[in-house]
Amino acid sequence: MHSYTLLAPAKINLYLEIVGDRPDGFHELVMVMQTVALCDRITLRPNGLQEFRLFCSHPLVPQDSSNLAHRAATLMAKEFPRLFANYGGIDITIEKHIPVAAGLAGGSTNAAAVLVGIDLIWELGLTHPELETLAARLGSDTSFCVTGGTVICTGRGEILDPIAPLTGLWVILAKYDHLSVSTPWAYQSYRQKFQDTYLSSPEEFHHRRQQVSSGALVQAIAQKKPAAIGKFIHNDLEKVVLPQFTLVAELRQVLGDLGGLGTMMSGSGPTVFTLCSSQEVAETIVKEAREILVAPDLQFWIAPITDTGIQVT
Repeated sequence: MHSYTLLAPAKINLYLEIVGDRPDGFHELVMVMQTVALCDRITLRPNGLQEFRLFCSHPLVPQDSSNLAHRAATLMAKEFPRLFANYGGIDITIEKHIPVAAGLAGGSTNAAAVLVGIDLIWELGLTHPELETLAARLGSDTSFCVTGGTVICTGRGEILDPIAPLTGLWVILAKYDHLSVSTPWAYQSYRQKFQDTYLSSPEEFHHRRQQVSSGALVQAIAQKKPAAIGKFIHNDLEKVVLPQFTLVAELRQVLGDLGGLGTMMSGSGPTVFTLCSSQEVAETIVKEAREILVAPDLQFWIAPITDTGIQVT
């Protein structure tokens, strides 16, 4: 059996709107998700055992069954028990480059890479839609991470509608190492403050999804108008996260004031991103931001937008 190394890219939310509550306890969402070429490297090697083992040197990444990548492997074993019995377990090594607990889907994209890698090792021949269906059982972002690109994601994030790819842009990602934001807390706080604005029927949900799909941001992406894209990015969760996390609010303000095409928090944060027209513009903004925000644990990453999801190296 072959070993495989895969690249698992991060994601940003160009648009995140909380539309209403779902019977399953999640929120009904309308999002525009985008992959970014800041990637973890995931290596899968058959180990000849009847177990999965996970290795990662990052101190904040669990190496047991609580890790989403390990749960992805366990899911494949449950779905394909005969192949698991025949081929045995796999050692999963995660080389982290995506910051942890950052609103960039680091755990979800690692899990997506494990699904793709086991599909290859066990020679299952699963299609992307089949992999996405499995991924949806692991988390709201995991389905998107399989294929990546520029996608309208609805439901709780697992219903995917790819749109014209966004290419040619760069992104700055910025995060304080010591900061993390609980995603459940962010959504629960939003519900407490804004539940009276929620839509309530499937018909209303459908109508809102159609409005966003034909709205200003999606049109700007289709027409490849970078300035308009930056103008129409949006994230509902900023309404609860920024007042509570003043460092994130300050970081967003500073980056926004330094130019670029548009600045926003990704997901539930605390990562803030700025869209840029070129790598040179991004590097200039980062240099100026470092002079204003002197903090040893403030980290910056610069990466191009990418139209791909999980890739085999």
